[in-house]
Amino acid sequence: MSEQTEKTRYTDEELEEFRELIQEKLEKAKSELEFYQGQLTDMADNPDAKVRGLDDGIGTVESERLISMAGRQKKHIQHLENALFRIQNKVYGICRATGKLISKERLRAVPHATLSIEAKQSRKK
Repeated sequence: MSEQTEKTRYTDEELEEFRELIQEKLEKAKSELEFYQGQLTDMADNPDAKVRGLDDGIGTVESERLISMAGRQKKHIQHLENALFRIQNKVYGICRATGKLISKERLRAVPHATLSIEAKQSRKK
């Protein structure tokens, strides 16, 4: 009679699959961050592009939006880089609340997740 023990970590092959997925997302995120930063630089370097009055207010709103998006992108990049570090240390995919494996489906959707869906839902209550 063979009892199936619960997996405590993902295999090296599974970790490599996640590493590739995260690497792709990281490259895309860095590209988007460069775009936002380029837009901000263009706005700062080209004062002639701004028209006085109402448009100046719109420019301010737009630059604040770009700053906010760039900030979120930086945070996202940090989360992805942390996930790569966890893969390197072979602790990727382990829920920090329960110690159990996070489902592959969740990790494919949110590859930097550190909580299982169950743990995340119980925290919201």
